[in-house]
Amino acid sequence: MSIIHKTTLTPTKLELLATWLPAQPWYAATQRAPELSKAGGFRLDDPKGEVGIEFMVVRDDSGDRPAWYHVPMTYRAAPLDGADPALIGTAEHGVLGRRWVYDGPHDPVFVAQVLALLQGRAEPQAQSVSHTPDPSVTAEVAGAGFDVPAGAAEASAVANGPDGTRLTVGDGGPALQVARVLRPESGAGTTGARGHVSAGWRLPDGGEARGRFVVLHDTAS
Repeated sequence: MSIIHKTTLTPTKLELLATWLPAQPWYAATQRAPELSKAGGFRLDDPKGEVGIEFMVVRDDSGDRPAWYHVPMTYRAAPLDGADPALIGTAEHGVLGRRWVYDGPHDPVFVAQVLALLQGRAEPQAQSVSHTPDPSVTAEVAGAGFDVPAGAAEASAVANGPDGTRLTVGDGGPALQVARVLRPESGAGTTGARGHVSAGWRLPDGGEARGRFVVLHDTAS
Protein backbone atom coordinates (compact mmCIF):
# COMPACT_ATOMS: atom_id res chain seq x y z
CA MET A 1 0.00 0.00 0.00
CA SER A 2 1.15 3.55 -0.71
CA ILE A 3 3.13 5.30 2.03
CA ILE A 4 2.86 9.10 1.87
CA HIS A 5 5.64 10.87 3.74
CA LYS A 6 4.66 14.22 5.27
CA THR A 7 7.88 16.00 4.43
CA THR A 8 9.48 18.45 2.01
CA LEU A 9 10.33 18.11 -1.67
CA THR A 10 12.75 20.65 -3.15
CA PRO A 11 11.94 21.84 -5.73
CA THR A 12 8.25 21.02 -5.39
CA LYS A 13 6.37 19.03 -8.01
CA LEU A 14 4.57 22.14 -9.20
CA GLU A 15 7.86 23.99 -9.55
CA LEU A 16 9.24 21.16 -11.69
CA LEU A 17 6.11 21.10 -13.82
CA ALA A 18 6.11 24.87 -14.35
CA THR A 19 9.32 24.43 -16.35
CA TRP A 20 8.42 21.13 -18.02
CA LEU A 21 4.80 21.69 -19.09
CA PRO A 22 5.30 24.51 -21.65
CA ALA A 23 7.58 22.26 -23.72
CA GLN A 24 4.90 19.57 -24.19
CA PRO A 25 2.96 19.36 -27.49
CA TRP A 26 -0.40 19.12 -25.71
CA TYR A 27 0.13 22.22 -23.54
CA ALA A 28 -1.94 25.28 -24.51
CA ALA A 29 0.63 28.05 -24.42
CA THR A 30 -0.37 31.41 -23.00
CA GLN A 31 1.34 34.78 -22.83
CA ARG A 32 2.43 34.14 -19.24
CA ALA A 33 4.33 31.55 -17.29
CA PRO A 34 2.20 28.66 -15.96
CA GLU A 35 0.29 29.37 -12.76
CA LEU A 36 -0.18 25.87 -11.39
CA SER A 37 -2.09 24.33 -8.52
CA LYS A 38 -2.89 20.73 -7.67
CA ALA A 39 -6.49 19.81 -8.51
CA GLY A 40 -6.68 16.06 -7.90
CA GLY A 41 -5.23 12.68 -8.70
CA PHE A 42 -4.50 9.26 -7.28
CA ARG A 43 -1.69 6.71 -6.96
CA LEU A 44 -0.86 3.14 -7.86
CA ASP A 45 1.46 0.84 -5.95
CA ASP A 46 4.61 -0.70 -7.40
CA PRO A 47 4.49 -4.36 -6.28
CA LYS A 48 8.23 -4.19 -5.59
CA GLY A 49 7.86 -1.02 -3.54
CA GLU A 50 10.61 0.77 -5.45
CA VAL A 51 8.88 3.23 -7.78
CA GLY A 52 6.30 5.84 -6.78
CA ILE A 53 3.42 6.18 -9.26
CA GLU A 54 1.19 9.24 -9.15
CA PHE A 55 -1.53 10.48 -11.50
CA MET A 56 -1.59 14.22 -10.84
CA VAL A 57 -4.09 16.77 -12.11
CA VAL A 58 -2.79 20.32 -12.24
CA ARG A 59 -4.79 23.45 -12.96
CA ASP A 60 -3.16 26.24 -14.96
CA ASP A 61 -4.60 29.73 -14.44
CA SER A 62 -2.21 31.59 -16.73
CA GLY A 63 -4.70 31.87 -19.59
CA ASP A 64 -8.09 33.51 -20.04
CA ARG A 65 -9.73 30.49 -18.44
CA PRO A 66 -8.47 27.60 -16.30
CA ALA A 67 -6.99 24.53 -18.01
CA TRP A 68 -6.56 21.13 -16.39
CA TYR A 69 -3.70 18.81 -17.27
CA HIS A 70 -3.20 15.15 -16.42
CA VAL A 71 0.46 14.50 -15.59
CA PRO A 72 1.21 10.93 -14.49
CA MET A 73 4.64 10.78 -12.86
CA THR A 74 6.99 8.17 -11.47
CA TYR A 75 9.52 8.74 -8.71
CA ARG A 76 12.75 6.76 -8.62
CA ALA A 77 15.81 6.56 -6.38
CA ALA A 78 18.14 6.35 -9.40
CA PRO A 79 17.99 7.33 -13.09
CA LEU A 80 15.94 5.13 -15.42
CA ASP A 81 18.15 3.81 -18.21
CA GLY A 82 17.34 5.28 -21.61
CA ALA A 83 14.69 7.65 -20.29
CA ASP A 84 16.56 10.97 -20.26
CA PRO A 85 14.06 12.65 -22.65
CA ALA A 86 11.24 11.77 -20.22
CA LEU A 87 12.94 13.24 -17.16
CA ILE A 88 10.82 16.01 -15.64
CA GLY A 89 13.54 16.83 -13.11
CA THR A 90 15.21 15.82 -9.87
CA ALA A 91 14.21 16.84 -6.36
CA GLU A 92 15.40 16.32 -2.80
CA HIS A 93 12.90 14.40 -0.67
CA GLY A 94 13.09 15.06 3.07
CA VAL A 95 12.97 11.32 3.88
CA LEU A 96 13.99 9.42 0.75
CA GLY A 97 16.75 11.71 -0.55
CA ARG A 98 17.22 12.52 -4.21
CA ARG A 99 14.37 11.45 -6.48
CA TRP A 100 14.32 11.29 -10.26
CA VAL A 101 10.89 12.35 -11.54
CA TYR A 102 9.76 10.96 -14.90
CA ASP A 103 6.81 11.40 -17.22
CA GLY A 104 4.91 8.21 -16.37
CA PRO A 105 4.09 6.81 -19.84
CA HIS A 106 7.82 6.38 -20.50
CA ASP A 107 8.33 4.25 -17.38
CA PRO A 108 7.71 0.48 -17.72
CA VAL A 109 6.58 0.22 -14.09
CA PHE A 110 3.87 2.81 -14.76
CA VAL A 111 2.74 0.98 -17.91
CA ALA A 112 2.63 -2.39 -16.16
CA GLN A 113 0.53 -1.06 -13.30
CA VAL A 114 -1.95 0.75 -15.55
CA LEU A 115 -2.48 -2.53 -17.38
CA ALA A 116 -2.86 -4.28 -14.01
CA LEU A 117 -5.48 -1.71 -12.99
CA LEU A 118 -7.47 -2.35 -16.17
CA GLN A 119 -7.20 -6.10 -15.57
CA GLY A 120 -8.45 -5.77 -11.99
CA ARG A 121 -5.09 -6.76 -10.46
CA ALA A 122 -4.23 -3.32 -9.00
CA GLU A 123 -6.23 -1.03 -6.74
CA PRO A 124 -6.10 2.77 -7.01
CA GLN A 125 -4.80 4.51 -3.88
CA ALA A 126 -5.54 7.92 -2.39
CA GLN A 127 -3.19 10.61 -3.60
CA SER A 128 -2.22 12.06 -0.23
CA VAL A 129 -3.17 9.49 2.45
CA SER A 130 -1.17 6.34 3.23
CA HIS A 131 -2.70 2.86 3.04
CA THR A 132 -6.02 4.16 1.70
CA PRO A 133 -7.73 2.88 -1.47
CA ASP A 134 -9.54 5.44 -3.65
CA PRO A 135 -12.89 3.95 -4.73
CA SER A 136 -13.73 7.05 -6.79
CA VAL A 137 -11.27 5.89 -9.46
CA THR A 138 -12.89 3.37 -11.79
CA ALA A 139 -11.43 1.01 -14.38
CA GLU A 140 -13.81 -0.55 -16.90
CA VAL A 141 -13.15 -3.02 -19.71
CA ALA A 142 -15.84 -4.31 -22.08
CA GLY A 143 -16.10 -8.02 -22.81
CA ALA A 144 -13.64 -10.67 -21.75
CA GLY A 145 -10.23 -9.87 -20.31
CA PHE A 146 -7.32 -8.94 -22.51
CA ASP A 147 -3.85 -10.47 -22.74
CA VAL A 148 -0.57 -8.64 -22.42
CA PRO A 149 2.55 -10.24 -23.94
CA ALA A 150 5.31 -11.03 -21.45
CA GLY A 151 7.69 -8.11 -21.09
CA ALA A 152 5.37 -5.84 -23.07
CA ALA A 153 5.62 -2.95 -20.62
CA GLU A 154 9.38 -2.76 -21.13
CA ALA A 155 8.89 -2.72 -24.91
CA SER A 156 6.28 0.02 -25.08
CA ALA A 157 6.57 2.71 -27.75
CA VAL A 158 5.50 6.22 -26.73
CA ALA A 159 4.21 8.95 -29.03
CA ASN A 160 3.36 12.43 -27.73
CA GLY A 161 1.06 14.65 -29.73
CA PRO A 162 -1.43 17.49 -29.36
CA ASP A 163 -4.17 15.02 -28.39
CA GLY A 164 -2.20 13.27 -25.64
CA THR A 165 0.19 10.36 -25.35
CA ARG A 166 -0.18 7.07 -27.22
CA LEU A 167 1.42 3.88 -25.88
CA THR A 168 1.87 0.85 -28.11
CA VAL A 169 2.34 -2.00 -25.63
CA GLY A 170 4.71 -4.65 -26.95
CA ASP A 171 4.29 -6.52 -30.24
CA GLY A 172 0.61 -7.12 -30.91
CA GLY A 173 -0.46 -6.04 -27.43
CA PRO A 174 -3.05 -3.42 -26.48
CA ALA A 175 -2.67 0.32 -26.95
CA LEU A 176 -3.21 2.97 -24.29
CA GLN A 177 -4.14 6.58 -24.95
CA VAL A 178 -3.26 8.83 -22.00
CA ALA A 179 -5.37 11.98 -21.85
CA ARG A 180 -3.35 15.08 -21.05
CA VAL A 181 -5.86 17.92 -21.38
CA LEU A 182 -8.82 17.06 -19.16
CA ARG A 183 -12.37 18.05 -19.94
CA PRO A 184 -15.49 16.87 -18.09
CA GLU A 185 -16.81 13.58 -19.46
CA SER A 186 -14.25 13.61 -22.23
CA GLY A 187 -11.62 11.06 -23.01
CA ALA A 188 -8.69 10.40 -25.26
CA GLY A 189 -9.33 8.52 -28.46
CA THR A 190 -12.66 7.00 -27.32
CA THR A 191 -13.75 5.78 -30.77
CA GLY A 192 -13.44 2.01 -30.78
CA ALA A 193 -12.23 1.99 -27.19
CA ARG A 194 -12.22 -1.27 -25.26
CA GLY A 195 -11.99 0.23 -21.79
CA HIS A 196 -10.90 3.19 -19.72
CA VAL A 197 -9.76 4.55 -16.36
CA SER A 198 -11.87 7.43 -15.06
CA ALA A 199 -11.29 9.77 -12.14
CA GLY A 200 -12.29 13.20 -10.87
CA TRP A 201 -10.68 16.57 -10.28
CA ARG A 202 -11.65 19.73 -8.44
CA LEU A 203 -13.23 22.79 -10.07
CA PRO A 204 -12.72 26.41 -8.92
CA ASP A 205 -16.25 26.57 -7.47
CA GLY A 206 -15.58 23.57 -5.22
CA GLY A 207 -17.41 21.10 -7.45
CA GLU A 208 -15.90 18.08 -9.16
CA ALA A 209 -15.57 17.05 -12.79
CA ARG A 210 -14.91 13.52 -14.04
CA GLY A 211 -13.30 12.26 -17.18
CA ARG A 212 -11.23 9.52 -18.76
CA PHE A 213 -7.57 9.60 -17.83
CA VAL A 214 -6.55 6.50 -19.84
CA VAL A 215 -8.35 4.75 -22.70
CA LEU A 216 -7.64 1.14 -23.73
CA HIS A 217 -7.68 -0.13 -27.31
CA ASP A 218 -7.25 -3.78 -28.28
CA THR A 219 -4.43 -3.04 -30.71
CA ALA A 220 -2.38 -0.09 -31.81
CA SER A 221 -4.48 0.27 -34.97
